[in-house]
Amino acid sequence: MEKFHEQRANVKFCFLLGKKASEAIQMLKIAYKDEAISQAQVYTWFARFKNGGMSIDDQPRSGRPSTSRTDENVQKINELVREDRRRTTEELEELSGISWSSVQRILSEDLGMSRVAANFVPRILTDQQKERRVEICRAMKEHAGTDPEFYSKIITGDESWCYGYDPETKQ
Repeated sequence: MEKFHEQRANVKFCFLLGKKASEAIQMLKIAYKDEAISQAQVYTWFARFKNGGMSIDDQPRSGRPSTSRTDENVQKINELVREDRRRTTEELEELSGISWSSVQRILSEDLGMSRVAANFVPRILTDQQKERRVEICRAMKEHAGTDPEFYSKIITGDESWCYGYDPETKQ
């Protein structure tokens, strides 16, 4: 947000020098490259300055401010995920008392986490959990021999959260 404030100041500077909005856009693109504010925003700020509004701050907005994405709640979700990365969004919602959508946004936007495919999950299981998986697989194999419809009844799935990274290839 701070970088946009700086760019607004630059737009105001260009306006006060008598530059055109198109010239200001070109200068911003040269200075900020991909981080430059959009052409539409530059025209909006030029129009605001022409109408006499010289503040580069956002105008106050109506509505209730968000109370769920506070630093305290972000910290709470972070601690819950660190305790057990296999917790689902629903479990985090129940444990924290924060709405499902807010938990989702905290995980993805504030903490920079994303879901990982289920094939990464066995790497974070304890030895006891891995042994239990093997036992269950053996029991399922025995049961599959007696029930031909067994495999059509199985539903699998998992959900985990972790900080984004590029997994290494298996080559």
